[in-house]
Amino acid sequence: MILLSTFSGTVKVCLFLGTWMILWLPLAWFIARKIGWQPFNPLAGSKKLPLVLSLYLTVPLLVWLTTLVEGSSIVDYGLKLQLASLTSVILGIGLGIVSLGIVFGLEGWFGLLIWQNSNLYSLSKLGFPLLGLGLWVGITEELIFRGILLELLQQDYSIEIAAIISSGIFALLHLLWERQETIPQLPGLWIMGIVLVLARMMDEGSLALASGLHTGWIWGLSYIDAAELISYTNTETAGAVGRKKTPLARMSGILCLLAIGLVLWQLSPFL
Repeated sequence: MILLSTFSGTVKVCLFLGTWMILWLPLAWFIARKIGWQPFNPLAGSKKLPLVLSLYLTVPLLVWLTTLVEGSSIVDYGLKLQLASLTSVILGIGLGIVSLGIVFGLEGWFGLLIWQNSNLYSLSKLGFPLLGLGLWVGITEELIFRGILLELLQQDYSIEIAAIISSGIFALLHLLWERQETIPQLPGLWIMGIVLVLARMMDEGSLALASGLHTGWIWGLSYIDAAELISYTNTETAGAVGRKKTPLARMSGILCLLAIGLVLWQLSPFL
């Protein structure tokens, strides 16, 4: 353990990611056999979810091993359990939902999509389960990418460089599940990572605001998809602003992320 702690931050990041894959492989192999998935083949949403959740089931053990090697605690990585954190999480969820509403609202206003208001009835049965899923995935990913990886990289680099690298890792790891749809989203995923780093910085090192934002985006997008709340009106017109059903590959989604970054910057004196 002492020897590992003497490695550079970059080496520690590589070891961290490698250990994560080793811990996950037995679960991944078992689930892949059950659902008939071949590695590097595209995954449908129904088949992707069990693999993603199994990956995150290994995170508690991974975090414990990291704190053991580093002689740290989860608080050092931004996971602070206090009342102010709850407020920041709620604020982040609100910002995430409002930003999605603006993006899809503007696309509806410009005639790119139609809202299927008749499907809103499903909110009562889908809303809370999807919120729980969003919280789990959002907090887990923030602890990994804006928490542990960011802190490890800062042992070698400035916060700016560490943010660039950790956001790049965050974006590239999405290729694990699907490549054709993910490649156009890589710039958006990278910008998303940068915005979430900014959210942590604005919240005095706490992951609460970033986790709330991430949760809000996951919750909103998963509900829109599961409830089939929108349909696109014209393939060619929608294609002009990016791929359908992939907001991070559309100009509107990129502008939304940049706007959120600006809002966070303006809100920082009050956080």
